[in-house]
Amino acid sequence: MRGSLRKENRHIFSHIVLLLWTFVVLFPIWVLVINSFKTRLTIYENPFWIPKTWEFSNYTTVLRDGDFFTYFKNSFFVVSISLVLVTLLASLAGYALARYKSRIGTIIYYFFIAGMMIPIKIASIKLLEIMRALGLLNTIYALPPIYVAMGLPVGVFILTTFIRELPEDLYEAAIIDGASSGKIYSMIILPLIRPALATTAIYNLIPFWNDLWFPLIFINDERHKTLLLGVTRLFGQYQTDWSKVLAVLTLSAIPVLVLYLAMSSQFIKGVTAGSVKG
Repeated sequence: MRGSLRKENRHIFSHIVLLLWTFVVLFPIWVLVINSFKTRLTIYENPFWIPKTWEFSNYTTVLRDGDFFTYFKNSFFVVSISLVLVTLLASLAGYALARYKSRIGTIIYYFFIAGMMIPIKIASIKLLEIMRALGLLNTIYALPPIYVAMGLPVGVFILTTFIRELPEDLYEAAIIDGASSGKIYSMIILPLIRPALATTAIYNLIPFWNDLWFPLIFINDERHKTLLLGVTRLFGQYQTDWSKVLAVLTLSAIPVLVLYLAMSSQFIKGVTAGSVKG
């Protein structure tokens, strides 16, 4: 009886903690959305509660008069290309490092792990020189190589660990059937590591989509600005129309939420999977 009460108390405590954490996570989103439907002055009256009158003009003005769709298209292109390259290259590297164990492979693996601890922003000046030498400066094509370099370390770490947990019998059966390494990768490995691929994609999606540092350094042309960089146009020297800024930020958050909801089941499997050994 006493043990069951303790167990019930632990469940109650865990639910309270989860409810508090949910509030902490959702509260900024609540403030963002409700204030995007207010005027510039009414935001300061009560920024934490719903508006008395809903101002949809913030969204119509941003979509009609601004370059929102141009910025959105640029961000979508850059992030999509970067995520595809990161997941592809990380899965290939993870497959090689997991299957072919050697001293050199171990050194390469720890080299990638070290990349998780060293921020790429410390090399901004050298990266700027490289992009200028390649003729990519002031174009959106300068961003995918940077984002791939940012995302590969964690991608290799996740996928290598996941592939190492796959049963050895799969490889032996495929080799006996005469499958090459390429066929084993494409027909056996890729279908099994979809949760890990989703985890890698979602983990890198947020920093890629919300990055302001490298677009600010590399891009001045309005036609090539990303969405978050385009938002800076709304910041004035003496005053800022926060209602329109929040409207743009709300619209920019929609693709991230949609992708997360679409891939949430695979993401959870990738995070919680210990192994698939049977």
